[in-house]
Amino acid sequence: MIYILLVIGFILLIKGADYFVEGAVYIAKLLKISPMLIGLTIVAFGTSSPEAAVSIRAAMKGMGGIALGNAIGSNLFNISVVVGITAIVNPLKVERETVRKEIPFTFLSSILLLLLMMDIKLQGFYKNQLTRGDGLVLLSFFIIFMYYLFEVARNNREKNIEEDAVNISMGKKLFFTLGGFVAILVGGELVVRSSTKIATDFGISETLVGLTIAAIGTSLPEMITCITAAAKKHSDLAVGNIVGSNIFNILFVLGTSSIVSPISVEEKLFVDVLFMIGYTSILFIFSKTHHQITRMEGSILFLSYIVYMVYIIWLRS
Repeated sequence: MIYILLVIGFILLIKGADYFVEGAVYIAKLLKISPMLIGLTIVAFGTSSPEAAVSIRAAMKGMGGIALGNAIGSNLFNISVVVGITAIVNPLKVERETVRKEIPFTFLSSILLLLLMMDIKLQGFYKNQLTRGDGLVLLSFFIIFMYYLFEVARNNREKNIEEDAVNISMGKKLFFTLGGFVAILVGGELVVRSSTKIATDFGISETLVGLTIAAIGTSLPEMITCITAAAKKHSDLAVGNIVGSNIFNILFVLGTSSIVSPISVEEKLFVDVLFMIGYTSILFIFSKTHHQITRMEGSILFLSYIVYMVYIIWLRS
């Protein structure tokens, strides 16, 4: 029964995010926001809402391992598997502004998270944790990022509204958006409860569950959105979605989660954060070389995640 509830939770997260994103994109189109910016903001935040629901709910229940592991694991999955498979489907075009600003901001956010986690080495504390003060620091950087995006939006408004954006009533779209948000909340609760029970039954840590089961499940909306966008030749939206999602996961999801309840950091988790920083660096190098992610580069990213999973499951379980 616990596995059925887990599957139901993932279905609610995926479908809820789908409706939430669809309604949010419609509203963004009415505001004449560019596709790249839609990917960085509305779509990114919408597809990351499952991570937010799971991590924040886990923090409220005192399960910091799932909260932290879920956010970090989702970022690893996003860059390696989602970008990898999407690039294999269709080479991903990367905007110059994304290479110059958004990807470096993702890198800096990852470094910031690493530094905030290192309480023993940097501050001489008896344990590593993300405190409420750390959460405020992360949210402060999130506000800075949002201010930057609003400035970009103001300077890059599109001239025309797409025809299909005005054919459906605003009321119906708002209803689906709200319904999607409720489904995300319910799905997040089911995933947290089911993942915790599975971890207890198999004797594995909450952090490992967060890095694997929860992370992969909550990243499915990003994968579906990106593959669909790439297949429809909207690769700028796909890359923007991943970059925006990763920034959202670090700054908003972990910031909010640690404010709800301070999160203890397992020593092994530092390796995963270093993997996340390494993947972000690789994404920057691949993007800067040709301003696109090729099929070969996508294959490298995807295969590297398989190696990472072998390491994390066999050597750390």
